[in-house]
Amino acid sequence: MLDSRPGRGRTVGHVEEHVRGIGQTARESGLTVSALRFYDGAGLLVPAHVDPRSGYRWYSDDQVLTARLIARLRRVGLPLADIGRVLEHRRDPSMVDEVLAAHLTRLEDGLADARRELLHARALLDQEKHVTTVRTTAAELAAALRAVRYAVGTDSELPMLTGVLLDADDSAARLAATDRYRLAVSTLSGAEVSGTVSALLPVALVDDVLAGIAEDGPVTLRLDGDDVGVELPGRTVTGRRLDHDFPDYRRVLRDSAAHRLDVDVAALREQLATSPTRTVPTGPDGAEETATVLTLGPVEMGVNREFLLEALEVGSGGQLVLELDGPIAPLALRDPARPDDVTMLMPIRLP
Repeated sequence: MLDSRPGRGRTVGHVEEHVRGIGQTARESGLTVSALRFYDGAGLLVPAHVDPRSGYRWYSDDQVLTARLIARLRRVGLPLADIGRVLEHRRDPSMVDEVLAAHLTRLEDGLADARRELLHARALLDQEKHVTTVRTTAAELAAALRAVRYAVGTDSELPMLTGVLLDADDSAARLAATDRYRLAVSTLSGAEVSGTVSALLPVALVDDVLAGIAEDGPVTLRLDGDDVGVELPGRTVTGRRLDHDFPDYRRVLRDSAAHRLDVDVAALREQLATSPTRTVPTGPDGAEETATVLTLGPVEMGVNREFLLEALEVGSGGQLVLELDGPIAPLALRDPARPDDVTMLMPIRLP
């Protein structure tokens, strides 16, 4: 008799009908013979029978199905421990869905990271091949720079946040800046882009450009390797890009929100001036910050008053669109006059 415990095999009289050798199991399942031996050792797929003299492994019909399942899960990189959980709870759909959903999220995050790294790699290759140019107008460049300049970080321990990102490809050119607490993104409307680049511009260069724009007219941003040149009407500003990788700001942006509010900027300023405040702890070291408590539509949230006022300063008109998903999700601000621009403010969690 073969071992008659569940999942371990059938009687000798049915060996040829119900079990097959490791080679046939490999062909039917898509796993290699060495993989089957490995999963035996790992305890994921123990053969129905092992010949005590030759050590040859025999597998049942059910185990071929299990082997096929393991093969598919391994093709998508599911860790062995999670495969074990799937096999253990295979009759519990909710548990299986939880394991597979968590792995899918890891894969999607990994793909986003890979895309970002490949974008940087492509930008580095492009630097070696040709010059990237962005043609726009002085008025448009000034508006876009002012829309993001206030959000540049000043922490020397985070040098990747101390500049303005120029993110350009054949379809668009964007500027972005963040200090971790706010993110500002502005699109150079109507810009003509030749090449692809993701370059971190030093804030000194940005300030020189803003100071040098005295009149409107055509402007060309030219990036040749590490060298940056901005040809303004009447003068040219030059500098060198920062050798740091800016965070993937696109992962923070969102296409929709639970709530969209059209607000009057003057009314929002008045609300900020009269709203109550709360002192909120920021960490285990006893540090605190002051949160202004705003009620925006159905959402009550805490914000940094100064940060929000600075964001309002860069707007071009008296109206604003606020996008909210909840009290602990970033607050997005959009200027109807520049619908492709967005500022996102991290809220302060209220106790």
